[in-house]
Amino acid sequence: MTSLPLVVITGASSGIGAATARAFSAAGHPLLLIARRLAPMAALELPDAELVEADVTDTAAVSAALARAEERFGPVDLLVNNAGLMALSAVAEQDPALVQEQFDVNCVALVKNSQLVLPGMQQRGRGTIVNIGSIAGKQLYDNHVVYNGTKYAVHAMTEGLRRENAAHGVRVVLVAPGMVDTGLLGNTGEGDVLDGYNAYKKSIGGGLVPDDIAAAILTAYQQPQHVSFREIVVAPTSQDA
Repeated sequence: MTSLPLVVITGASSGIGAATARAFSAAGHPLLLIARRLAPMAALELPDAELVEADVTDTAAVSAALARAEERFGPVDLLVNNAGLMALSAVAEQDPALVQEQFDVNCVALVKNSQLVLPGMQQRGRGTIVNIGSIAGKQLYDNHVVYNGTKYAVHAMTEGLRRENAAHGVRVVLVAPGMVDTGLLGNTGEGDVLDGYNAYKKSIGGGLVPDDIAAAILTAYQQPQHVSFREIVVAPTSQDA
C-alpha cells in the first residue's frame, strides 16, 4: 500500500478530471476515480486506482465506492468535485431536463458527495475538498444563464463550506478555470451559440489544456495543511473576459 493518502476525483474519464488523475498518480497517490464511462478511465492505466462507473448524482453508489476505496487505501484526504455539465442556450430555448441536470450535477451532487467525506475529515482534523468552479461563476456570458447560475452557486457554497470547516483544519478550495479545451460543450447543440464559443476560443489560441488546471489543483493540495489557497482563477493570459 502506498504511504500517500487517498485522492477521489469525480468526472475522471476525460478533460480536467483525467488530467488531475494523471497528475496525482504521478505524485504517488492512490486514487478513486468516478465517472459514467469506465473505458476511458481504464485507458489511463494508472496504478493503485479504484475505477467506478457511476453517475455522480447517485449518492449511494458514490458512498459504496468510497467505502471500498477507503478499506483498500485508507481515509480520503482529498475530494476533487470535478464532474460538471455545461449546456449553453438562451433560456427560452433550453430543454428543461438539461436545466435540472446542470443543477443536479454541478451543485446538488457536489454538496451530497462532500457530505460523505466531511465527517471523517473533521474527525481527523485534516483533509481538502477542491470544487471546480468557473470564470462563469464570476461574470455573466451570453447564453450561459443556467450554467452561470450553477457556477455562481458553486462559488458561494465553496466559501460557505470553507468557513464551516476552517476550525476543523479542513481546507475547501475553489479552482475556477477560464477557457479550457475540454469536451464540456458536448451538450451544446450545433448552431450559432456553439460556433460563437468556438470562434472566441480559437481567437485566444485555443484556451488552456486540462493539464494546466490539474497542475493548479496539485499545487494547492501540496501546500502544508495550515496553508489554504482559498480561490484560484486559472485562465489563458490572452482571455479578456
